[in-house]
Amino acid sequence: MTPSDTTGALQLDPEVALRREPFGALAYHYGTRRLTFLRSKKDAALAPRLAERMKGGLSAPICLTWEITYGCNLACIHCLSSSGRRDPRELSTDEAKAVIDELHDLKVFYVNIGGGEPTIRPDFYELVDYAVTRGVGVKFSTNGSTITPESATRLAGTDYVDVQISIDGADEATNDAVRGAGSYAAARRAMDALAGAGFGAFKISVVITRHNVSQLDEFERLADGYGAQLRLTRLRPSGRGADSWAELHPSAEQQVSLYQWLVQRPDVLTGDSFFHLSALGEPLPGLNLCGAGRVVCLIDPVGDVYACPFVLHPDFKAGSVRDTGGFASVWRSSELFTSLREPASAGACASCGSYDACQGGCMAAKFFTGLPLDGPDPECVKGHGSRLLDSVPAGAAPSPGPGHSVPVALTRRRSLAR
Repeated sequence: MTPSDTTGALQLDPEVALRREPFGALAYHYGTRRLTFLRSKKDAALAPRLAERMKGGLSAPICLTWEITYGCNLACIHCLSSSGRRDPRELSTDEAKAVIDELHDLKVFYVNIGGGEPTIRPDFYELVDYAVTRGVGVKFSTNGSTITPESATRLAGTDYVDVQISIDGADEATNDAVRGAGSYAAARRAMDALAGAGFGAFKISVVITRHNVSQLDEFERLADGYGAQLRLTRLRPSGRGADSWAELHPSAEQQVSLYQWLVQRPDVLTGDSFFHLSALGEPLPGLNLCGAGRVVCLIDPVGDVYACPFVLHPDFKAGSVRDTGGFASVWRSSELFTSLREPASAGACASCGSYDACQGGCMAAKFFTGLPLDGPDPECVKGHGSRLLDSVPAGAAPSPGPGHSVPVALTRRRSLAR
């Protein structure tokens, strides 16, 4: 998101949507997929405090993640929602369309659709088409297994749709050890299909682990070869990731290398995923704050609304789109979201000179490793989190829940502790 001055006439083309906020406005360009913060000259002094104002919440989310199904044909060992089986309580097609109508009315510019594997839901393309007709852009994440030349051509002909193909290794061995046998080949076939259909700059999404962080340059070359955008995401100890995080998350040395790599490549997308690394020096692009319940939230397949895509836990459930008042009421009035928007103490991090840079790190990472929410991030670059982790008793971290996992044939994994 970038700041801009609205002095004088603001020329908006049909591809630009504008949403007023107390501090100015947000503009989203559906063509470039670029979000811009607009302000007048009299509000120019506000720009340095934009992140602080964001902490108080927005009239609607900037980024809304919607997991439309838990059904998935893979069983990735770090899946944040432990997906596998579909839930019989999933929102119906009509209920899903009603949610899209609400998002339109709230001027939510786009929705990140995921799962599970969202494309296995029979009405997936119907919902995508409906969202587009209602002016809600769609960005969806897929393992690529259902993307054919025919569906790629359909997607290439649909406005305001972004496709994100997930891989977790620049080669088959590294990827399939995490995502399952044949998953790398399926993802590459999907990339080939999108490129062949002339889709344009689709995204290649990578969850960074200690086994693939050394492949950053290879991921970059892969994306460049397709004319795609590279998106890197932080591994969280959520869902099945709770069981694999300790063995998969990058080492302290690898975190530093990752930070240095990202600083040199501001065009690599991260979704503000690594703001805890900003304590190492120059801030990474983005708001550098936890946006849970403030600028982001998640709707799960049965309509429950959570503060963040990485904390699918009863403690962070704000309500349901099936409740009276729907999603809008949850966003505006839930006790949880109201509390998250209140000024918060730096807690145990108050004495650290890097707090303003990292804001204490990721709420989900702290919660699912058993650390206090006002304490340091478990991957704190100053080492405070790792030292605190040593004092967490075995079994004390909250359970991520039973999940929706089903047995899936995987390749024999190499030792994760290597």
